[in-house]
Amino acid sequence: MVRSARFRQIGLLITSLAVAACTGSDQSGTSAGPADIGGTIVVASATDAGTVLPPLVAGQLDREITDLVYDRLADIGQDLNTVGDNGFTPQLAERWEWAPDSLSIVFHINPHAKWHDGQPVRAADVRYSFNLVRDPALGSPAAPLLTNIDSVSVRDSLTAVAWFKRHLPEQFYDLTYQVLIVPEHVLSNTPAGQLKTAEVARRGIGSGRFKLARWDAGSRIELLADTANYRGRPKLDRVVFTVAPDFNGAVTRFLSGDADIFEYLRPEHVKQLAGDTARRVQRFPSLAFNYLAMNAVDPSAPGKPHPIFGDRAVRRALTMAVDRRAMLRNVFDTMASIAYGPFPHALPVADTTLPQIRYDTAKAKALLDSAGWTVGSDGIRSKGGRRLAFSITTPNSSAARRAYAVLLQDAFRRIGADAKIDEVDFPGYMQKLTTHAFDTEMASFNPDPSVSGFKQIWATSGIGKDGQNHYSYSNPTVDALLDSATTSFDPARTRAYARRAFETIIEDAPAIWLYEVPTLAGIHKRIRTAKLRADQYLSGLGEWWIPSGMRSPRDKIGLRQAR
Repeated sequence: MVRSARFRQIGLLITSLAVAACTGSDQSGTSAGPADIGGTIVVASATDAGTVLPPLVAGQLDREITDLVYDRLADIGQDLNTVGDNGFTPQLAERWEWAPDSLSIVFHINPHAKWHDGQPVRAADVRYSFNLVRDPALGSPAAPLLTNIDSVSVRDSLTAVAWFKRHLPEQFYDLTYQVLIVPEHVLSNTPAGQLKTAEVARRGIGSGRFKLARWDAGSRIELLADTANYRGRPKLDRVVFTVAPDFNGAVTRFLSGDADIFEYLRPEHVKQLAGDTARRVQRFPSLAFNYLAMNAVDPSAPGKPHPIFGDRAVRRALTMAVDRRAMLRNVFDTMASIAYGPFPHALPVADTTLPQIRYDTAKAKALLDSAGWTVGSDGIRSKGGRRLAFSITTPNSSAARRAYAVLLQDAFRRIGADAKIDEVDFPGYMQKLTTHAFDTEMASFNPDPSVSGFKQIWATSGIGKDGQNHYSYSNPTVDALLDSATTSFDPARTRAYARRAFETIIEDAPAIWLYEVPTLAGIHKRIRTAKLRADQYLSGLGEWWIPSGMRSPRDKIGLRQAR
C-alpha cells in the first residue's frame, strides 16, 4: 500500500524545511558574543536513560548524556577518521607521543582538568577506566573492541602510557573513542560486578563541560554547566531531558511548547511546523539504520538453534516476502531511504551496489515448500507439528518501528507465516534483547564510525550476555573478513574485506534490511546549533547558544542554578 499524493507532498516540504547545515554556528551567519552566554534547553525524550556509567552505555540517551558529562583522552574529528590520530583533538590529554615502533602511546593529562567534585584528573584514572571496561565482572559491551590494547600504565600523576599488542590502523581510535575516562576515587571502592546497580554509578561525576545535577528515573535528567571547566564553560547554563511515557507523549510536549527539542519528527509533525513562527525543522546527521533481526537461538532453550530462524532457507523466504520500497513509501514517503545491508550508507565502507535478496512472493512460497513448511487449512504453514508462527518485538517509543511491524505482519501472512506483534515499553524491549527473549525484533542501531564497530553486532565475539550481538548470528567467514578489514592499512583493501563480509551477511539473511532515516528534529528557533557530528550530533552541545534577546523564563532559572 502506498500513501496518497498528500503524503508525497510532505516529502517535498522536507526539502525546504530541513536545510540546517551539519556544521556552522547558526542559521543567521552570526556567532555568540559574551552577552549570549547562558540559557536553558529542554529536550523531550520518549525513553529514559538506562545508565550514566560510560562502560555500560547501551541506549541513545545513555550515549548523549555520558558524552556531555564525561571526557575522552581525545575526541574524534568532524570527518570521523578512525585511522591513526589525524583529526583527533585534545580533551583530557593535552598532547600525546607515539613510540618509534607504534606499540605504545604516551598521553599527557591536562593539569587543569578536574572532576566535577573538585578532585584533579590523574593518569591513574585513565588506567582504572581501561581496566574497568576490560573487567569481565562489569560486562561492558565495549570490551571486545579493546582486545588489541595490552595495558595502560602510569608513568607519573599526569602521564599515562597505553601499550598495544600490534600496530593496527585504529589503535588510537580504539582507546580514545571507546574509553571515556571515569573517576577512580569515586568508583573503585565498589566491585566492578556491583556497579550496574550501585548508587555510586548514578552520580555521574565526570570531567565534561556539563555536570549531572539531577536524575529522576522515568521523569527528568538535568545537566548544569561546569562554569569552571578546564576546556571552558559551555555557552548554555542548563540542559534538561524530560522523559515521556511514549513517543506521542514526547512529541506532544514539544508541540505544546513544554520542550525546545524533539529529535524524531514524523511527516505529519513536519507539515504542522511548516508555518510555525517559533519552531523549525532541523536535519541532524545520523549513522542509524533499521532492520528486522531474527534470533538464531531458541528463546525457550538457550544454546539450541531457533526452530524457525535457525534455517537459512526460512530467513531468505521471509526476506523475499517483504516489499521494502512499498513499505518505505507507506511509512516515510520521501523522508527516508532503503537500507542496503548491515550498515548505514554514510560510512566509507558502505556499498549500496551489493546484491540484494529480491522481493518475490512466488519464490518465497516455493522456498518454504521445499523446506518442508506446508500450508494448512487456515493458510498458515507448519512443519513437523510446529506452526510457522513467531513474534515481532518492537518498542512503543518508536512510531516508525510500530508501523513497520504491522506491515511486516501482513507481508508474512501472505506467504503463510503467522507473526504476532509484541509491543513493549523501552526498558522491557531492552530487557528482551539482552536476555535474547524474542523471536524477531525491530532493531535500530547507530554503529561506531568504524568497520570494527560491526563486530559488536555481527561477529561471533559479540555473542554473550554482555555483547550486542543479541541475535547470536555467527559465521566464521564473516569473523575472518571483519578481522582483515580492521587490520589493513590500505583503505581499498579495508573496503574490499568489508564488502565481502557484508555480502556474506546479506546472503545469510539474519535480518531484513528496512530503512535509514535522517534525524529530523523539531527545534525552537531561538536555539543556535553548532558542530553536528554524524555519530553523535549532541556532542557539540557546549557550543550551542541562545541569543540574549531571545531568552525564555526558564533561561533565568538555568542561570541561577549554574551559578
